[in-house]
Amino acid sequence: MNQTFDIWQLVAGIGVFLFGMILLEESVKALSGKAFRRMIRNYTDGRLKAIGSGSLVTAILQSSSAVSLMVLAFVGAGIMSMENAIGVMIGSNIGTTFTAWIVATLGFKVKIESFALPLIGIGGIGLVLFSSSQKLFHSSRLLIGFGFLFLGLNYMKESVEVVAQSFDLNTIPNYGLWLYVLVGAILTALMQSSSASIAIVLTALNSQIITFHIGVAMVIGANVGTTITVLLGALGGTQAKKRVGMSHLVFNVMTAIIALLCLPLFVALIKLFIDIESNSVMGLALFHTIFNVAGVILIFPFVGFLARFLVKIYPDQKAVLAAYIHHTPTEVVDAATAALRNEILHLLVECQLYGIRTLKIEENIVFDGPTPFEKGRKKKFTIESLYENIKILHGEIFSFYSRLQSQQLEEGEAHELERVIYASRNIINSIKNIKGIRQNLDEFDSSENPYLNNQYTLFRKRLVELHHEMDRIKQMESQEEQYARLLETFVRVDNLDKRFIKETMAAAADKKVQDMDISSLLLVNRLFTQSCRLQVFSLKDLLLTQEQINNFDRALDMKTILDDEKTKNREE
Repeated sequence: MNQTFDIWQLVAGIGVFLFGMILLEESVKALSGKAFRRMIRNYTDGRLKAIGSGSLVTAILQSSSAVSLMVLAFVGAGIMSMENAIGVMIGSNIGTTFTAWIVATLGFKVKIESFALPLIGIGGIGLVLFSSSQKLFHSSRLLIGFGFLFLGLNYMKESVEVVAQSFDLNTIPNYGLWLYVLVGAILTALMQSSSASIAIVLTALNSQIITFHIGVAMVIGANVGTTITVLLGALGGTQAKKRVGMSHLVFNVMTAIIALLCLPLFVALIKLFIDIESNSVMGLALFHTIFNVAGVILIFPFVGFLARFLVKIYPDQKAVLAAYIHHTPTEVVDAATAALRNEILHLLVECQLYGIRTLKIEENIVFDGPTPFEKGRKKKFTIESLYENIKILHGEIFSFYSRLQSQQLEEGEAHELERVIYASRNIINSIKNIKGIRQNLDEFDSSENPYLNNQYTLFRKRLVELHHEMDRIKQMESQEEQYARLLETFVRVDNLDKRFIKETMAAAADKKVQDMDISSLLLVNRLFTQSCRLQVFSLKDLLLTQEQINNFDRALDMKTILDDEKTKNREE
C-alpha cells in the first residue's frame, strides 16, 4: 500500500468523521432542539446550574460550538446574564470530553464495521421509507451520523496503522510540548471541531505514532483552538457577545496553562486508575476530562470577577436614541405630548442626516454639530446602522404614543396626538424612499455620462436647499409665517419636479441619455420628490394648528385643480 493512498484515506476518514458529527448535531437539534434551547435559557439561573446544563447539552449534541453559539444568541438578546453565560461555556468544555470517551471505549475496542455499516444501512433505508415523518426521518439521520462517525474513525485508524508499521518514535524531534499545543490548536481551528482533532490524536496515539505526552499537549491545544468558532460568532456583534467570546478564550487559555504546569500531577493521578503504557488511549481520554474539570474547579470562584473584568474591557455602548420621551411620564399629558412632538422633530433631523449621507453631502453645510444619535460618540454610525437606529427610534415613538393613548384624553388632545404621529409616519416613509434610490444615486455619481453626473449634483443641491428652508421654518415664531413658507416650499418642490421631468424629456430627445437611464432618472426623481413632500407634510402636522392644516390641504387641492386646467388648455 503506497503512502499517497494512505494520506487520502486519512483525509477521507476526517471528512466522513466530520460529516457524521454534522449529521449527529443537526438530527439531535431537529429532534429536540427546542428542549435544549429551553434548558440553556431556563436552567442557567445560577453558576452550578449553568455549568451542569452546558455539560449535559454539549455531551448530547456532541458540539460545544453549537452550545456556544446558542449562548451568544441568548446573551445578545439580553435574556442571559454574563456570569451564567460563562458558566455554560465552561460547562461545555466538560461536555465535549464525552466524545473522547466514545472514541476511546468503542473506536479501538471493537470491530467498527460490525456496527458502523448496519447503522448506516438501517439509517439510509429509514431516510427513504420515513421521509414523510419528521421524527423518524431525523432518527434515521441520527443513526447514519453515528455510523459515519465510526466509519470515518476506522478509515483514519487503518491509514495511520500502515504508517505506524515502519515508524520509529525516536525519530520525533524534541521541540517541546508547547509546539504540539500549537499544532493541536491550529488543527482544531482549521476543522472547527475539537472532537475531530481529538479523534485524530487518539488514532495516532493508538497506532503509537505519537507519545502519550505529545497527545496530551495536542489535546490541550485542541481545547484552545475550539474558541475560534465562538470568537468568529462574536466578531462584529454586540459588546455582550464579545464578552462571551473572550470569556471562552480566557477560560480555555487559563485551563491550558494550568494543565501544562500541573502535567506531572495529572499524569500521576491518571496512573492510579489506568496503565498508560498499555492503555494510553483511555489514559488520554481520562486526562481530557480531568484537566477540564480541574479548570472549572479552579476558575469557578473567579467567574464573577471575570464577568466584571470583561464588562470593563467591553463596556456597553449606549447610543442615545430617544432624546425627549425616554424619561417623560405619560401621566402628564401636556408634557408628554410636547415631548412626543419634539421627539418626532428629532426623528426628522436623523432622517435628514441619512439623506445627506446617502448623497455624500458635507454635514456641516446643514448641521451645526452632531445629531443626538452621535453626540458623544467617537465614531459615526455607518449608513446601515443609522437607518437601523432610526427604525428603532420610530418604534420607541410609537410605543410611547400607545402608552399615552391609554391616558384619559380630551377630544382635542386625541386629535393632536393623531396629527403628530401621522407626521412620524410621513418621516419614516420619506427615508424609505431615499433608501430605495440609494443604489441608483450611486450609479449616477459614478457614471461616465456627464448628464447623469449633473443630475446627481442637482439632487444634492435640491436636498440641501430643502433642509435649509425647513430649518428656517422651524425657527420662525409666527405660525402664520410658518404656514406661508411651508406652502411656498411645497410649491417649490413641485416646480422642481416638473422642471426635472421637462429637462429629462429634452435630454432624451437630444440623445444625451439612453432609454434605460431615462427610466432610472424618472423613478429616482419621483421617489426623491415624494420624500421631499413627505418631509414638508411632517412639518405641517408638527407646527401648524388644525385650522391652518385644513387651509394648507385646501390650497393644495386648489393648486391641483388649477394645474389640471392649465394642462387641459395646453392640450386643446
